Amino acid sequence: MTVTEGGIANLTCRVEHNDNTSLQWSNPAQQTLFFGDKKALRDNRIELVRATSQELTISISEVTLADEGMYTCSLFTMPVKTAKAFLTVLGVPKKPEINGLTKPLLEGDQITLTCVTSGSKPAADVRWFKNEKEIKGAKEVNASGKTFTVKSSLQLLVNRHDDGVAYTCRVDHVSLTATHEETTQVLEVHYAPYVEIKHSIPAPLEGQYLKLECVPHGNPSPDPVLWTKDGGELPDLDRVIVEGRELTFMSLNKTDNGTYRCEATNHLGTSHAEYKLVVKDAPTTSSPSTASPAPTLPDNTGPLDSKDLNSAVTGNRDPNALPGPPDHALIGGIVAVVVFATLCLIIVLGRYLARHKGSCDTEYWSNCC
Repeated sequence: MTVTEGGIANLTCRVEHNDNTSLQWSNPAQQTLFFGDKKALRDNRIELVRATSQELTISISEVTLADEGMYTCSLFTMPVKTAKAFLTVLGVPKKPEINGLTKPLLEGDQITLTCVTSGSKPAADVRWFKNEKEIKGAKEVNASGKTFTVKSSLQLLVNRHDDGVAYTCRVDHVSLTATHEETTQVLEVHYAPYVEIKHSIPAPLEGQYLKLECVPHGNPSPDPVLWTKDGGELPDLDRVIVEGRELTFMSLNKTDNGTYRCEATNHLGTSHAEYKLVVKDAPTTSSPSTASPAPTLPDNTGPLDSKDLNSAVTGNRDPNALPGPPDHALIGGIVAVVVFATLCLIIVLGRYLARHKGSCDTEYWSNCC
């Protein structure tokens, strides 16, 4: 049978036909453990479970690697009859340890991480994971008595992307049926900063609100940051507000045009990013054009009433529209024209009659006589 170190081993010996001869269990060193129901070896871990003429069952608790070996059940007849059972004890690997890591690391450092576990039997399997993704290490197995020490190594050239990365050493073994042993180390890498600028709107216009955010990346975190414009100080601090890493324009105008720089520094170096601001004119807010085509008179003949005249003037004639109120100014103008024409006609007719009055009377009376 196979038992994990620290577990319990139950050894049972049975015989079908027995003439009341006692059964005996002995260990690999040929020491008698039990003879019938009589305990022969002073070991508190060994206890009697069942003793009859046909069965002898004992238990060994807190099994150690030294308990491994061949156990013998004997029936003292003539000749003596025996049966043997081999007890295999699994050595449980110890929790792994990761060596070779110092904190903090600097970008460009080359290190070797070593994971070590001991006490396994048979030899344990050691695996590496980088943020839960398995990676391959160099494995080495050494025997130490009945157990094995297993070592696995990783060589790393660290950079800024390794900052915060978790390296896990996991041990798998047949004795760890429901779980596994593992140890995790998180890398801390110091590196010089690099900077980016984020803006709240893509195409700034006059009068708009604009926020520029300086986002520095570095370890240690570069704080505070420095804002400048065109290589000098920021102008008009009443309109341009600096709060931490943010630069805010409450209402843009073209005097804000220029190149804005954000600079960040830590003990490993300095970096900057630039944003070129070009403020464009705001779109004019004019009402839609109300120009109309030249007025045209209606095609139908006949007298031109006020409705037709109004339609001709405005150019907007709705055949379904109800007649509107009369245009008094237009009517008054028409009446004035008619009166003026009548007066002119009367004057011309009066002059004509006065010029031909005498000749008409002479001709009239001559015909009468």
